[in-house]
Amino acid sequence: MSARRFGFRTLLILLLLLAVVAGGAAYWLGSRWVDQPLPLARATVDVTVPPGSSARKVAQAWADAGVQVPAEWLFYWFRLSGDAARMRAGSYSVSTGATPRILLRKMVDGEETMEQVRLIEGWTMRQWREALAQAPHLQPTTAKMSDDELMAAIGAPGVKPEGRFFPDTYRYGRGVSDVSVLKRAYAQMQLRLASAWAGRMADLPLKSADEALTLASIVEKETGRPQDRGLIAGVFINRLRIGMPLQTDPTVIYGLGASFDGNLRKRDLQTDTPFNTYTRRGLPPTPIAMPGADALAVAVQPQATAALYFVARGDGTSAFSENLGQHNRAVNTYQRGGTP
Repeated sequence: MSARRFGFRTLLILLLLLAVVAGGAAYWLGSRWVDQPLPLARATVDVTVPPGSSARKVAQAWADAGVQVPAEWLFYWFRLSGDAARMRAGSYSVSTGATPRILLRKMVDGEETMEQVRLIEGWTMRQWREALAQAPHLQPTTAKMSDDELMAAIGAPGVKPEGRFFPDTYRYGRGVSDVSVLKRAYAQMQLRLASAWAGRMADLPLKSADEALTLASIVEKETGRPQDRGLIAGVFINRLRIGMPLQTDPTVIYGLGASFDGNLRKRDLQTDTPFNTYTRRGLPPTPIAMPGADALAVAVQPQATAALYFVARGDGTSAFSENLGQHNRAVNTYQRGGTP
């Protein structure tokens, strides 16, 4: 047998052996390894997949983040599965016990790791911005924006932000911008306000849905007990009907802004600002907080009452009065420690 023929046969055998090994490796990769728990550097490994990432880059990202297998193994698994092109951008997590098959399925199904931020009824825009800045894994895109710039960024230029976002718990994928959360909250308030205004009571002394929103924000801030909310709205509606000043402390406090130190003084009530409802009649120029669904509802469907006054009893409830004499006695009883 010639050396040339021997060399050819040897090469052929080597190629066949390589094919067998490769086939066996592929079989093992496809039928065994992909269902074995992945070794992880810690209990949970997180990865963010940017849009347009190649399968190779995604595999490397997982390996760099703490999935302790060669990135090539993950890459070949993604390719062999036939789903490499279906992987979605997003933020993902795998925990102890996760297999290569589970890891891939998360990305194909878009099963992102979600965070959440709770935005509370009665909070001001300043408080909302603080909460968003501290929310986990939320990009603070608006942190250095003015309120006007923020509203332009969410597609509502020229609109004042106070009161314009619906309080709720918002879930989001890791790494998204706070703009996306604000857009959802703004759209939700638009829908809620339009629905409330469409179902308003006839002959309300409110000219627009915006005025209803402002009234709802005042009711939200004045309510100590949910059961009193409808009556408080009724008192303010009665005052608006007869042109009586609303005389509500939360509007004065809002007008004081950062200068308010927690102690509302007589001089504060007497100092005129656009938000001082002791010195000015009617509603303030904007809402003073973010009202919730219940406050929106009673602003347009207030409880019928003859009351024109109310005062806090100190236990979360309010005492309602139809005239100033009754009100003064209630103030003496509940705030000055006198007798009825």
